[in-house]
Amino acid sequence: MCECHHAFHADVVGSLLRPAALKTARQQYQRGEIDAAALRTVEDEQIRLAVDAQRALGLAVVTDGEFRRAWWHFDFLEGLNGVEGYDANQGIQFNGVQTKARSIKVVGKLGFNPQHPMLADFRYLQTIAGDAVPKMTIPSPSVLHFRGGRQAIDSQVYPQLDAYFADLAQTYRDAIAAFYAAGCRYLQLDDTVWAYLCSEDQRRQIRERGEDPDQLARIYADVLNAAIADKPQDLTIGLHVCRGNFRSTWISEGGYEPVAEILFGQVNIDAFFLEYDNQRSGGFEPLRFIKPGRQQVVLGLITTKNGELENPEQVKQRLEEAAQFVDRRQLCLSTQCGFASTEEGNSLSEQQQWDKLRSVVNIAGQVW
Repeated sequence: MCECHHAFHADVVGSLLRPAALKTARQQYQRGEIDAAALRTVEDEQIRLAVDAQRALGLAVVTDGEFRRAWWHFDFLEGLNGVEGYDANQGIQFNGVQTKARSIKVVGKLGFNPQHPMLADFRYLQTIAGDAVPKMTIPSPSVLHFRGGRQAIDSQVYPQLDAYFADLAQTYRDAIAAFYAAGCRYLQLDDTVWAYLCSEDQRRQIRERGEDPDQLARIYADVLNAAIADKPQDLTIGLHVCRGNFRSTWISEGGYEPVAEILFGQVNIDAFFLEYDNQRSGGFEPLRFIKPGRQQVVLGLITTKNGELENPEQVKQRLEEAAQFVDRRQLCLSTQCGFASTEEGNSLSEQQQWDKLRSVVNIAGQVW
């Protein structure tokens, strides 16, 4: 075993397809036909079944599938002090499809609410995880700033962005401490921003709105490092670098090279979850910046965008290629993303989802 914290050679990113019973209950709740307590009872039951299914596949780490959320990010961010959600004019544009119109803005001083509902969500997961490690997923701090930028931050509250970024780091430091106190020992930060900073098209858009993509990369690295600076030794923090995933589409393309030196060389995270399920991801060369012996690299070589099963021999071949740049003991395997970043979910069946995760476990078992 590697002396790194994170030693699950087969891992699961987070979100799972929402079962029919859960979708029905959410619709009934939105129409006012059932109350919040009744919805939570259905959620509890569906999460328990999903955890049982993950354990049955042989996964040593389990998530709640993000079953209580509509979005991978907004539900958490709207629970922070100083952040307000609102219905936007238009959704987020993916490759050929748009999300529902939702956005957030910073209207007050940022802070972590000790009553944040996701602490209770984690506690429930922990009670049903059995001998598996319960993993909590929350959006990375960069996500709060990047989408809206300066325009989405009240200039009365934060005339200078330095104060905003300092408060953002402190908010996450407090969030990490709160999840740790609730019993969480494995926390994953989901971050689409680093993938944007890899894309020529997105970098151009960032410059057009008056920001410097390379400076943003340095700021986000500093915020992440400040947020995890005093984390307990027995807490593993992962960073999932995602290229966007909504109903099986994507936003950004481009290899990790433009951000590799800052992201892999300077961000003191325990495990990087990286999408490597297609040509848009580029080669493994950027992994040369990963710190030897210290950090795990969880390669997302199994796609969640379609139900077709990968050839295990080809996946093993890709792991061999990656091992030219990172010690094999630091490598792990997972799907490239969750199966349902938003409640709509990707274009594959639940059976295909479980087959994909079983494949991750089987291949990891053969390789390690």
